[in-house]
Amino acid sequence: MKLRITPVIYSILFMCLANPVHAGDAAAGKAKSATCSGCHGADGIGTNDQNPNLAGQKEAYLVKATKAYRDGTRSDPMMGAMLKALSDTDIENISAFYSSLK
Repeated sequence: MKLRITPVIYSILFMCLANPVHAGDAAAGKAKSATCSGCHGADGIGTNDQNPNLAGQKEAYLVKATKAYRDGTRSDPMMGAMLKALSDTDIENISAFYSSLK
């Protein structure tokens, strides 16, 4: 039997591959976010005009941006230093937490 990929199946496959699902655990992220809340607020609302709001941001964006700061491909001395010790799992969990806030 020959497998035929229809346009609908192709679209579904493309969407799954183009938008990876981050399986962050929001409860674990909340527990790990104490350091972040000093600047970004416990409720994800920045504590001043220079600190961005994280509440409600898309989880995939937060993961990508946070990893970029940690890895040095996005530059900010404070963020880079704060994130050095975080694992990918920590970042995914914290991102899930802030993403879950509205």
